[in-house]
Amino acid sequence: MKTKFAIIVPDGAADDPLEIFDDKSVLDAADIPNMDRISKQGRQGIVQTVPPSMTPGSDVAQMSLLGYDPLRYYTGRAPIEAVAMNISLKPSDWVFRCNLVTIADGVMDDHSAGHISTEEARTLIDELRQALADEQRLKLYSGVSYRHLCVFSDIEFDVDTVPPHDIIGQKAEKNMPKGRNADILNDIMARSRQLFANNEINRVRNDLGENPVSSVWLWGQGQKAMLENFHKRFGVRGAAITAVDLVRGLAKLIGFDIINVPGATGYLDTDYAAKGKAAVEALKEYDLIFVHVEAPDEAGHSGNAAAKKLAVEQIDKHIVGPVHAALKEYDSYRILVLPDHPTPVETRNHTDEPVPFAMAGKGITGILDKGYCEVNSYESGFRIERGCDLMEYFLSV
Repeated sequence: MKTKFAIIVPDGAADDPLEIFDDKSVLDAADIPNMDRISKQGRQGIVQTVPPSMTPGSDVAQMSLLGYDPLRYYTGRAPIEAVAMNISLKPSDWVFRCNLVTIADGVMDDHSAGHISTEEARTLIDELRQALADEQRLKLYSGVSYRHLCVFSDIEFDVDTVPPHDIIGQKAEKNMPKGRNADILNDIMARSRQLFANNEINRVRNDLGENPVSSVWLWGQGQKAMLENFHKRFGVRGAAITAVDLVRGLAKLIGFDIINVPGATGYLDTDYAAKGKAAVEALKEYDLIFVHVEAPDEAGHSGNAAAKKLAVEQIDKHIVGPVHAALKEYDSYRILVLPDHPTPVETRNHTDEPVPFAMAGKGITGILDKGYCEVNSYESGFRIERGCDLMEYFLSV
């Protein structure tokens, strides 16, 4: 029987020591017996998922941990999400991520406009699309919640943009797009701000005490993405479970099947148990199951340490535990747990620090008989410098 593999990614779970947890990190403070068991029975270490010259985003980090060198393959975040949304791009097209954001008193207050509902968001994007009907060279595509895309044809860009989740608490004006044809982007953002100012949806959100949508925020630009087929590279058939278009796009680009799980939201209220059950069932058909959970990252961006700890504990209980138990029913298996990057609750943005990982299974011998956390992973002395090399190591049985 072929070896079964499972990779579980608690997005952004790595963190710094926090006073609220007696100077322990979220992972160290959390009750995660299943991750601890993998760490003690197998091997833990640290891995640099973000190359030093690149911005620490989930796009770069997830590409690395899937086994692809972003220095070679990365063309931008938005093109990856376009694949997930089945948007066909010409090689000359430019696609931008289009967030619905809350800017208060000139400061970026919320990168997600209070995690606006998909229905409300679609209405606002539709209204903006109509308002921009005179712009023949662009198309707006509605996504999920605050995440949308804008595609430009017959325009060449050379711009610097900033992810809104990396400038929480900073002046928006200082972080506007800059460079060739940045004025086009800034004009769209300004027009959206005027359009949304007195929108009925915002009036209702204000009445309910929810964050209004101030404008769209354009970032994450790039051109058509292409990746080598995972099965051809590694001889392993894979499937992904995720509620986030970025990860769905990467999975589709490498030839993974996508397993849709009812109740998977990409937020703190996601159905952890449903994801775990879906992963256990999928192991019967696929060689490798990749389970991504966005919740810890969202809690980090919100600066909510308690919510982040709870999310990590739910992942351990409802996903890591059941999947590890199911893997043991097969003749040969390996399991790997790691975040893609840190999202410290104190800074509320991504960092490029190495992340801790723990793996167990066939041929994996222990290094350190201690639980899973950043401090212990560093203490193990096992370090992988290039994140894209971790996959090959993990699959080598």
